[in-house]
Parts: sequence; C-alpha cells; structure tokens
Amino acid sequence: MAHRLRLSSPADILAAIPYLLGFHPADSLVVIGLEHAAVRVATRWDLPLLPGALDDLRPLLAREKADATVLAAFGEAALTAPALDDAVRLLAAAGIAVHDALRAHEGRYWSRLHPCPPGGIRYDAASHPVAAEAVVRGMVALPDRAALEHTVAPVTGAARAAMDRATEQAEREVWGWVEKADPAAYLADGIRRVRSAVECHERGGRLSDDDAARLGLALWLIRVRDEAWTLIDDHPAHVTLWRDLTRRLSPGLVTPAASLLAAAAWRTGDCALATMALDRALAAEPRYTMALILTEAIARLLTPDDVGERMPTPEQLDREMGPPLMSWFTPLLRRIADSGTAHATGR
Repeated sequence: MAHRLRLSSPADILAAIPYLLGFHPADSLVVIGLEHAAVRVATRWDLPLLPGALDDLRPLLAREKADATVLAAFGEAALTAPALDDAVRLLAAAGIAVHDALRAHEGRYWSRLHPCPPGGIRYDAASHPVAAEAVVRGMVALPDRAALEHTVAPVTGAARAAMDRATEQAEREVWGWVEKADPAAYLADGIRRVRSAVECHERGGRLSDDDAARLGLALWLIRVRDEAWTLIDDHPAHVTLWRDLTRRLSPGLVTPAASLLAAAAWRTGDCALATMALDRALAAEPRYTMALILTEAIARLLTPDDVGERMPTPEQLDREMGPPLMSWFTPLLRRIADSGTAHATGR
C-alpha cells in the first residue's frame, strides 16, 4: 500500500476499507491480508459468493506473504454470515490467522469471533478520524460502485459530439495512410503518439479531441498498443490517460484504450476499476486477447508482477513481430467499418 494509515480497532478497519477499495462497498466480502500487521492486499467479492469464489484466495495470500487476515462483510446477516463462515474455514484450513471477522450494516458492526453486544457497536465511517486522515493523504472513496462505474462511462452531450467529429476526421486520415501503403510510417507515428500522450499527462495536460481520436485508432495496431502496455509503471499518468480515452473514444473503438486502463489500474491495486474497464473493452470486442488475459488474471487473483515479468521490451517486440505489414491495418479498418455502421444506425 502506498499510503500509511494506523488501524487499531474494528471501527478503524471498517472506516479504512472504502479507501482501500476506492468506494464504499455494499453486499460485499472484503479480505485484508496482513504481513507483520501491515496491510499487503485488500480484495472484495460480491455477495452471495459464487461456488468456488474463494478458491484463489490462498495462493494470493501466499504470494503476498500474508501471515494473518481481517475479514469484513457488508450487508444483512443472512447474506454475510455464510460468506464469513466459508472464509474463516478456508483460512483456518490453510493455517492463516484470522484476527477478526466483522459484519457491518447500517452504521453498526458485529464480530463473529469475539464477544459483541446483540445490537452491535455503532460506528460512523464518514466522520471517523481514519477517513479524515485518508482524505488528507490523497486517498479517495466514492459513494458506491456505481459512482466508480461512472468514471469510465462514455462522455455524452457536447463532449460526445465533438469527439465524434474528431473521430470521423481521424478515420479519413487512416484511409490516407492506407493509400500510401506505408505501415512502417503509420506505426512510427502511432508509437510517437503513445509516448507523447504519456508525457502530456505526466505534465498534467490532456489530449485534444483530434489527438485523442488519432491515438485511439492507432492503438488498434497491436504493436502500438503493446508500446503503451510496456510503458505502464506506477506513475498515475497512465491511469489518468487511459481513463480519459476510455471515456472519450467512441464505444465501438474503445477496446485497446480500456484494456490499457485495466492494466494501469491493476498495477496500482485498483482491481474494481480494472474490472470495469475490462467490461467496457469486452462489450465492444468480446474476443480481444489482452482484455481476456487480464480478466483471467484478475479473476485468479494474480498480481501484476505475475504478468509483468513476462512483458517484452519495445526492442523485443520489434524482433518478435518483424517488419510492419499492410495486414496490420486489418483490425483497425474492420473497427472503423463497424463504428461507421453503428453511427449510421444510431447505436
């Protein structure tokens, strides 16, 4: 965890969880993995749990070197009790200590492992000192999951109309590149745009509509997209850039940018945002390989390092993919054609 919050009571933990997740959970099970009393990982499941939902929890805690856990379930007792019991049994069988198993609902909490009044103990997550400290440290907790989903939703109104005009112009420019029959030049232009966009957001800037549309189209060349993927590091500019493009690009063209947002969010530990980005990516292109790989990795509770260690460098990509070919334009031209049909039918 990049931020440091001191948590010494159940109320502290419950107040901190929304900031660890990025939003206030509801009907959820949260497992916090600890190493020497320091938070190593926090992960969440919707309730009720699907069969086998917790199967990958033990490997995750082992990879994170967690030696203890705290469980917290949010919702009514009938919904949360089975999930807490399942998690406690699984962790006990794995020899991982459970410091506490909490249920929180409507401003009160109960412990399933320690004595607690029948009516629970009142707490106020919003006004708790831990929440205030988290805000001071730059951590954010949106009101609910829907509010987080809104941060990757397509722009509307005037912003949508402006981006549609920019996209139509950028699509015409792509056909000009195709007529030149020079894929190497278009590839070089796309890679330059990726690096320029990252630098722009690192400076706190934002791409114009025209540049956003051109970059969004260029990302359909796998080599351009992979350039962006290899550049992703811990700098927040990557999440900012790809979130911005995920919102601004036409829904039919968003898949590469949304997949890059998922990779950047996953690297920061924001699996909720990563999952929402992948939902947008796969809605437009259900067979998109990068999105499917990341979806599987997150579902299996893998860490970014598990995938990142196998990521090639740009130089290795050039050697593996070889000289650019005109066939590299095919996915892009297909998406332009599909996007044009969608515009024409009002989808």
